[in-house]
Amino acid sequence: MFDLANLVRQCGVELYDAETVSENGRTIYRVSITKPAGESGRSGVSLDECEAVSRLLSPIFDVEPPVSGEWHLEVSSPGMERKLTKPAHFSLSVGERVKVTTVSKEVLIGELVAFDGAVLGVLVGGERVSVSLNDVKKARTFVEW
Repeated sequence: MFDLANLVRQCGVELYDAETVSENGRTIYRVSITKPAGESGRSGVSLDECEAVSRLLSPIFDVEPPVSGEWHLEVSSPGMERKLTKPAHFSLSVGERVKVTTVSKEVLIGELVAFDGAVLGVLVGGERVSVSLNDVKKARTFVEW
């Protein structure tokens, strides 16, 4: 097995996430990339960067497919409203608006003001709410349009 994060770094970007999804009867292996931490506009990857990662991964996946059966490779930015599923996602999103659903079905919308690896702090209506990462059912960055 290969190290996907290291491969993606060869193109000057960072691996945000990789997932297998089924959309309209098609299996898609989706690779989400971001700019390295510290660069302005960190999540604003260009089409050229997505293409470079796709060109790097395609011949590797021809030899060692990431999933079995027929599938399609998709390389993109995670988007403005991106899923937060790993501790690193929460760390990178401190200072952004988030929507967090807890296992008890409580929904919090506010600014992610802290994350220590186990507990997130969300500022909701001027009050800081602490939520254990173990109590998070679903979370994503949130843009109010």
